[in-house]
Amino acid sequence: MNVTTSDDFIGVLPNHRLSKLFIVLGYRDGTFSAIPNKFFRDWTDEEPPHGTFNIGRCTCLGVGSIAKYDAGLQNLSVGKYVSGGLRVKFLLNGQHEIRTISTSMFAFQEVGLSSPPQPQHSDMIVHNDVWIGDETMILGGSVIESGCVLGARALIPPNFRTEPYGIYVGSPARLVRFRFPEKVREKLLELKWWDQPLAWLKKHNQAFLTDLSADEGRALEILTELQRDQVDQATA
Repeated sequence: MNVTTSDDFIGVLPNHRLSKLFIVLGYRDGTFSAIPNKFFRDWTDEEPPHGTFNIGRCTCLGVGSIAKYDAGLQNLSVGKYVSGGLRVKFLLNGQHEIRTISTSMFAFQEVGLSSPPQPQHSDMIVHNDVWIGDETMILGGSVIESGCVLGARALIPPNFRTEPYGIYVGSPARLVRFRFPEKVREKLLELKWWDQPLAWLKKHNQAFLTDLSADEGRALEILTELQRDQVDQATA
C-alpha cells in the first residue's frame, strides 16, 4: 500500500500515545494524523498489496474503520482535518456484472471458465473538514465535499457527490440541511482555512469558537476579517 500525506510529514510516531491502536503520522509543527490498524483490506480481509491512500494532516479515522481496495484500480484520498467515527467503511469497488446471466465470478474457480469484466468506479475523494459518523458506509466513486457531516450509519451511494457544508443522513443518504447560510458557506470555501499553518490557527483560535449559525452578519464579518489577515500575511 502506498500512503502519501503532506509535505511537512516527519515520519511515523511509534511512541505516540495512540500508537497502540493507530498508525500515527507526525508533522513538523507537532500535529498528527491517525490511521487505525488493519485499515487497508481486500475482499479476503487481508492487507492489499496495491493501491494508493492520501491522507491530509490532522485527520483521524476511528478504530475499526476500513478501506476496501479491489485490484488496485481505485485510490482513496481523504483531506485535512477529517474526523472519522468508529467502524467507518470506504468500499472503493468490488462490483459484479449484473447485466449478464449470472453475477458469479466463474473465473475464480479456475476450471476453464471466463467471467465478464468487473465494472469499475472512479477514485473516492473526501475533501477537508468532514465529520463522518460511526458506522457510515461510503461506496465507490463518491466525492464528499468540504465541511460536510455524514450522520451515523449513513449509506453514501456509489458515484454520489455531496454539497459543501451539507448534513447527510439515512440509507441511502439524503441532504437534510446545510450547516450555514449560503453566503457563509461561500466565504468558508474562499477562506480554505485548512491550508493555513498552525501559527495562523493559533492566532485566530477565538474565531473558531464562535457560533457562525447564530448571526449571519457577524459570521460574515468574522470570515472577512480572517480573509483580510490571510492577504496581509501573504503580502508581508
